[in-house]
Amino acid sequence: MAVTTISGLNTQIGRNHLINGEFSVAQRGATITAPNDDVYTLDRWNLVSDGNDIVDVTQSTTVPTGGALKSIGLDVETANKQFGIVQIIEAKNCTGLIGNEVTFSFKAKVSNVRLGDVRAGIIAWSSTADSVTSDVVATYNDDANPTLASNLTFENTPSDLGVTTSWVTYSVTATIDTGSTTNVVVWIGSVDSSTTAGDFLYITDCQLEIGPNTSSFEREDYGTTLARCFRYYYRIESGSDRVIAQGRANTTSAAIVTINFPVRMRGLPTMTDSGDTDFQVGYPEAVTAVTEGFTMSRVHADECIVFFTTAANLTAGHAIDLQMDGGGTRFVAFSAEL
Repeated sequence: MAVTTISGLNTQIGRNHLINGEFSVAQRGATITAPNDDVYTLDRWNLVSDGNDIVDVTQSTTVPTGGALKSIGLDVETANKQFGIVQIIEAKNCTGLIGNEVTFSFKAKVSNVRLGDVRAGIIAWSSTADSVTSDVVATYNDDANPTLASNLTFENTPSDLGVTTSWVTYSVTATIDTGSTTNVVVWIGSVDSSTTAGDFLYITDCQLEIGPNTSSFEREDYGTTLARCFRYYYRIESGSDRVIAQGRANTTSAAIVTINFPVRMRGLPTMTDSGDTDFQVGYPEAVTAVTEGFTMSRVHADECIVFFTTAANLTAGHAIDLQMDGGGTRFVAFSAEL
């Protein structure tokens, strides 16, 4: 895999403490249909909703003039339910926030003003660092602020921002408590109890910065944003005969490869894939199918070893390539999300 390793990448760059604030990176896909509550969608942004299949999530080209290239679109699928998005900031990137006044700003619009009562919150987590409850909402309250999960507290008092059908910059401020805060979370959501299916909420240019004032959104090049996202989620996608990693055959029907991550991940990742039989092994004579599951071993923040079983065509000790078979949507992904 032709990716340069940037070991120990600094994920805090510039004044914006959020990553992927203009939603340019979408490794999980540009359209996420019927997602459950508490799932990551566009990179670094977790969906929270009053049930499953409340909204569809899209990486949208509906954006303000002269600024962002992308926004997140939240398309109401189930009427009269509340929803929102959150980003949890890693503890090591919160040290400059805790004890200071901070401003959370973003641009937003709705497709119809009947989708209302959009609010924004700055939230403190006061328990073990980086063990934040990702489903930050414990209880939804009609047309009022939600009740947060244990150890999570609004540092501001969210209120209806009056979002309209035109792009406007909104902001909230708060002073982050120094007593026991270890992580900071931002939340944007609609608490409207009478939503209509087909209405959209669009959001972009999300920024959390130190100080009481809203400054212009800090843009960065796509490659920088992508590398910062890789610390939390790294996905290798399909391509005909694409080589994922190299290794060796242990036996005639089992092999091992080392997968190197392009940046050091936040912690020891977990692995998911599109299906064992979506992969194949290349060896000097031909290719052979992977027949049974990937098993991770010797997992580190920089790399992991993966074992798997193949059709019995290999030669023990010989070099092999782990490849995608080129059909449909194939992927292998590694997650160290908060």
